[in-house]
Amino acid sequence: MAEQQAILAGGCFWCTEAVFNDVIGVSKVESGYTGGTVTSPTYRQVCGGDTGHAEAIRVTFDPDQLSYDDLLDIFFATHDPTQLNRQGNDIGTQYRSAIFPNSPEQEEAAKQAIARNQANWPAPIATTIEPLGTWWPAEDYHQAYWEGEGQRSPYCLAVIPPKLQKLRKSFAARVKSETAA
Repeated sequence: MAEQQAILAGGCFWCTEAVFNDVIGVSKVESGYTGGTVTSPTYRQVCGGDTGHAEAIRVTFDPDQLSYDDLLDIFFATHDPTQLNRQGNDIGTQYRSAIFPNSPEQEEAAKQAIARNQANWPAPIATTIEPLGTWWPAEDYHQAYWEGEGQRSPYCLAVIPPKLQKLRKSFAARVKSETAA
């Protein structure tokens, strides 16, 4: 089967990118912006919170190795989908939890994933399902951030390793490597 794509927003794109780069069946993760109104937004504009965009990732995956349902379960397990317009100290609509389906089948699967994963959270899931808008790749320096600059960033060092640990604990059979977390 041909590769598919999923667009997900789970707070800081550096953090969600780091998780999905380590999942078997994922061939590419690109950080970017979607869901807003400004053409070709910059990181500075999106961080300002006025463009309507979410920091998001576009995951290219092989559905023969990783189903969309499993991808969504990993998404829900590795960020807090109960926080509205924030993830930890990152506050604003640009850090919202959202799924941007690219087909009616993905939209239905997203609805089912929210219902299925609600049992894992003590508060209601705030993740939205939003129309797929234009995808704007983030600037080059944001791509594969954890593998480079992120390893020296106090923010990333505080936030990303716990997410990778959740991935390894809950989805051990889906992890590409046991590299430093």
